[in-house]
Amino acid sequence: MSAAGDAVGSSDYVIRLVEEPAALDAAQWNALLARSASPTPFMRHEYLAALHASGSATRETGWTPCFVGIFDGDGDGAALVAACPLYFKGHSYGEYVFDWAWADAYQRHGLAYYPKLLCAVPFTPVPGTRLLVRDALLRPVLLAAIEQVARDAGASSIHLLFLDAAEQRAARDAGWMARGTVQFHWTNREPEPYADFDDFLAGMQHDKRKKIRQERRKVDAAGVEFAHRSGRAISTDDWDFFYRCYTRTYRAHRSTPYLTRDFFARIAASQPEHWLLFIASRGGQRIAASLIGIDPERRHAFGRYWGATEAIDCLHFEACYYQPLAWCIANRYRRFEGGAQGEHKMARGLLPVAAASAHWLAHPQFAQAVAEFLQREGEAVAGYIDELDLHAPFKSAAAR
Repeated sequence: MSAAGDAVGSSDYVIRLVEEPAALDAAQWNALLARSASPTPFMRHEYLAALHASGSATRETGWTPCFVGIFDGDGDGAALVAACPLYFKGHSYGEYVFDWAWADAYQRHGLAYYPKLLCAVPFTPVPGTRLLVRDALLRPVLLAAIEQVARDAGASSIHLLFLDAAEQRAARDAGWMARGTVQFHWTNREPEPYADFDDFLAGMQHDKRKKIRQERRKVDAAGVEFAHRSGRAISTDDWDFFYRCYTRTYRAHRSTPYLTRDFFARIAASQPEHWLLFIASRGGQRIAASLIGIDPERRHAFGRYWGATEAIDCLHFEACYYQPLAWCIANRYRRFEGGAQGEHKMARGLLPVAAASAHWLAHPQFAQAVAEFLQREGEAVAGYIDELDLHAPFKSAAAR
């Protein structure tokens, strides 16, 4: 599909909507991402294409792609100057910014909330750039294009999730509503990074330091040993074992895994440099695995998925926090993101940070009601972060 650029107020651009990521040039997409303020491995073309090609995020799973590409002309040689991942959604699963109450309110008033439009990385609550643009002047053009898609399709709303600061400002200027949530991230000490894990613990309050050491001793006393592999050193057998662990986690919660085994095969082949795998063993048998996303250039790490074949006290904390944090410290990484939710992460040295989303609703009365709700919710979230900061696990602000 395509539309003339003047549909969004500019005759200089051509806007194309595509039904799969592969229809947009990977090199041009990644070049725009590299120019952005907050790139992550999860916004790379390879990652998004793997979600689609593997059957993980497709029409059949409730994620109908409608990616937006803006070009500087209409010919075959036209360059991609702006783009974003866009999906029609028939549900609200896999988003981590919850709007179930909004959908329920629509239903109670006899209105359809679905389909809605979502600009996000499926199943990935990692903050970063979502609107890829050659320059800042193209952000409002891209936002206007998304709005036009919603109006043409009769979608109830648009949701731009885990966006960066520049995108927050652009969305606010375009009249979108802002929403905040809380995540927990670890940040390395500055200007002098932690020397090792014990140095990190030394900056924590006594009771928190004691608890972490007790938890680690429990895992060690159970005879658990850890190994880690990264990049192409992660074998197919390692990925197979990880996937068995990953699916067990979902089964334990009586749920269905979002991601297929083929998805992990694809990202292992196309993005090997972005993956770090911790494998726990006991008595020579593998019993757990934890997958971490890494950005070696920016020295950021991202906790993603884990699972275990047997229950061992505190194994989750060791596999998902202590082993990755020790690795980050040893490799001078700047940040480790623990993902969505989880106050328990604070006791392990991950502090609360605000994450943002932006929302546009077509129905004027519902838009007003949601705006009033978001105002109250925003004040509550800000107060919640302030309250959490009072209970930071470190000895003093200087030790952070």
